[in-house]
Amino acid sequence: MEVSVSGRHTTVSESLKRQAEEKIGRLDRYLKGMERADVHFWEENNPRIGNKEICEVTMEGHGHHIRCKVSAPDGFTAIDLAVDKLERQLRKLKTKVQKKKRARVRPELPTELVPDSLIKNPDDLPEPVYSIVKAKRFKYKPMDRGEAALQMDLLNHDFYLFIDSETELASVVYQRDDGDVGLISLEP
Repeated sequence: MEVSVSGRHTTVSESLKRQAEEKIGRLDRYLKGMERADVHFWEENNPRIGNKEICEVTMEGHGHHIRCKVSAPDGFTAIDLAVDKLERQLRKLKTKVQKKKRARVRPELPTELVPDSLIKNPDDLPEPVYSIVKAKRFKYKPMDRGEAALQMDLLNHDFYLFIDSETELASVVYQRDDGDVGLISLEP
């Protein structure tokens, strides 16, 4: 992971820069694919604030952005606090990514392979059998696409089924792997 360290209106010592690069650089073990991290240090000018050293870290990779901001009496303590905070966020993100991957894996369906030469009637082929384990019914009201995407986010789901108020069609907004939101509409 590429780590860049900078300071705003303050100089960052070589030892602090080295420690930040080392500790932040090790965080990619929690979630592979994090490509870069930007670490910014600055000092708060308010004399009533005890923890004047501010450390802000932004990590990016595979469509994910993770950010934290901490304050401490010195830069070394600030980087330690930032690493602790980022570790928690990365663990949470990794769990979320793993759950998404597990949800996408479908079990193999019991089908037999029959050579084409033996097929006389295509209706004789075995069909995969799905068993529905849960059914739900909801009352709905037409809504716009932005509201549907917000509902999906509030429910912490990967998709949300709704009636589009603009087109009056059954539609689904869904979370894409790249972090964007997609839309599928059914036309009669």
